[in-house]
Amino acid sequence: MTDVRMVVAGAAGRMGQALVRAIAQTKEAVLTGALEAANHPQIGRDAGVLAGLPPSGVKLTDNPYELLAAADVLIDFTAPKISTAFAGICAKMHVAHIVGTTGFSAEEESVLRQAATKTVIVKSGNMSLGVCLLTALVKKAAEVLPDFDIEILEMHHAKKADAPSGTALMLGKAAAAGRGIVLEDHAVRGRDGITGPRKAGDIGFASLRGGTVVGEHQVIFAGERERIVLSHIAEDRTIFANGAIKCALWAQGKPAGLYGIVDVLGL
Repeated sequence: MTDVRMVVAGAAGRMGQALVRAIAQTKEAVLTGALEAANHPQIGRDAGVLAGLPPSGVKLTDNPYELLAAADVLIDFTAPKISTAFAGICAKMHVAHIVGTTGFSAEEESVLRQAATKTVIVKSGNMSLGVCLLTALVKKAAEVLPDFDIEILEMHHAKKADAPSGTALMLGKAAAAGRGIVLEDHAVRGRDGITGPRKAGDIGFASLRGGTVVGEHQVIFAGERERIVLSHIAEDRTIFANGAIKCALWAQGKPAGLYGIVDVLGL
């Protein structure tokens, strides 16, 4: 099998560097491009050296067209506006697009769906294989515990821009699917002041920010005189990088469409 040619977007960031290191450790993958924003101070530097590895021969650039012309897949943990722009480019060039970005608006989600009619997009609020399994467990628990209240607690580092996290929303959607309801109709995103009693069927969210926390999530099922807590703690960004690379390898040869990591794992 020919190595899958991978381009990393945001290669100078913490997640980008984790992806560069993970690709270097994957036999079926090869780093062929590293993207950063125009005028980024690291433009021109070797992506491998920047990630703490020996020189890779791949230098950071701000030209996606040149890199994607010789690539099989773009792995993208950037920002919604950047990811939607990349989606359009990947669609035109028929390059698979792995999206770990979170915080998309409804309009931006629509742009991704449109791009997925022309290329493979694998998008997930969390690329961890453990979180993917947790999602399946949450859906099942919500189904078999219809009278339990559901609350989702998440904590991330101080620099995270969106809340609730993409993972929390993914877990919330799984819980809603288990109940046969639409999350947007039942989500309660934070409580303050005199809110009154909790409404039956609500799915609550609480977001904490601080320090350098990579990611912690708890889904609490609270019933009469008992609670079940399903949780996941991310200790290193490598788990997200490894999951994204698994998605990138899986995407090769697939028909155009919008997929999730649950499709990759067959869940």
